[in-house]
Amino acid sequence: MRGSALILSLSICSALWAAPAVADPGDFPIGPPAEIKPMEMVLVKGGCYEMGDTFGGGFNNERPVHHVCVKDFYLGKYLVTQLQWTATMGVNPSAEPTCGIDCPVENVSWNDVQEFIKKLNERTGKSYRLPTEAEWEYAARSGGKDEKWAGTNSSDELGDYAWFFNNSHFQSHRVGEKKPNGLGLYDMTGDVWEWMSDWYDEGYYAQSPPDEPQGPETGRTRVQRGGYWGDFFTSVRTARRIGIDPEARAPGFGVRLVLPAQ
Repeated sequence: MRGSALILSLSICSALWAAPAVADPGDFPIGPPAEIKPMEMVLVKGGCYEMGDTFGGGFNNERPVHHVCVKDFYLGKYLVTQLQWTATMGVNPSAEPTCGIDCPVENVSWNDVQEFIKKLNERTGKSYRLPTEAEWEYAARSGGKDEKWAGTNSSDELGDYAWFFNNSHFQSHRVGEKKPNGLGLYDMTGDVWEWMSDWYDEGYYAQSPPDEPQGPETGRTRVQRGGYWGDFFTSVRTARRIGIDPEARAPGFGVRLVLPAQ
């Protein structure tokens, strides 16, 4: 059953990568440096937890379960929106502009995100960055709790917390419409994938250091976490991780940012 679900999910994802639609910049009559509401950040108090497939039934790259500790950091309360991206970059790359400016920006590559972060930091004087996957999973699991999905362990409740295959109608949705997890973070499960800072290595967990792991030093693909609206419930678990080419764009690829806690 899990195999057939994975095949269907991957086929949907492949179709998305081939989608040519891109929003017209004219849809957003704003440009940098347009004034926008600052990103809302949530303080995530550091701690230690067991990272990986603690529930069993996951994929090999989610094992072995290993002890990890992270320091305090601020994480975006919401995914970066189309408005926030466009006001900084001057163009909306999203393949779903009709969703609205409060929907997550998507169809962005890891390299696109680096350029966005660079411009955002120059404009704000802050030090935004991408989360490490250790930070992301800790935050998604409400501070390292044993949560299968962000905010719940019940598949019956998942629709209250996430946009995924069962309820998304095959499109992304406005940020913050579902329940937050225990830290007050929205859409950590589903809606759009989130780029991480780490290089991807399927076997990294077997050699991961316990303190503040940053991922492999080199690689060919970058980590994404959280799943997206086209995934089945089994594929939007907090432990799930995939590697994607940093130049790849797709309607399901989005971003959430971190600020250091100092």
